[in-house]
Amino acid sequence: MYKKEHSMNNPMAKAGPEQQELDYTLEMTAEVVSSYVGNNPVSTAELPKLITDVYGAFAKLKGSRSMMAVEKRKPAVPIKKSLHDDYLICLEDGKKFKSLKRHLRSHFNLSPEDYREKWGLPHDYPMVAPNYAKERSSLARKMGLGRKPGTKLKVS
Repeated sequence: MYKKEHSMNNPMAKAGPEQQELDYTLEMTAEVVSSYVGNNPVSTAELPKLITDVYGAFAKLKGSRSMMAVEKRKPAVPIKKSLHDDYLICLEDGKKFKSLKRHLRSHFNLSPEDYREKWGLPHDYPMVAPNYAKERSSLARKMGLGRKPGTKLKVS
């Protein structure tokens, strides 16, 4: 199935989930109508009705899918059990990660903010396992990152 690639230059990637749904529905409508018109004789008078019918079909599917999503909106694990010192468990699929951000974007097209909102998590819900964050912080300090300009690196 056709899926628009998400990047920093893609305006859809910056839009909210509702706008992305609308844009995706419009793109799919355009693709289906274009393909149909390319392979079948369609008069210009019939074209608006064809577009409306195809868009309507996608809109109905979207509506039924979102109703199903509301009913099935249960996390893969209880929220309280998703936080561990060495890993976090993704509420979408139940997999363990040291860092969730990349997984959420690449598999579910969710930003950390969207993920927190979807599952009703507090704004300070971590996207990185606590021990991993400490490990990375320690490594960064050893490399001299985060120092004020002009201060010397402490050698241990």
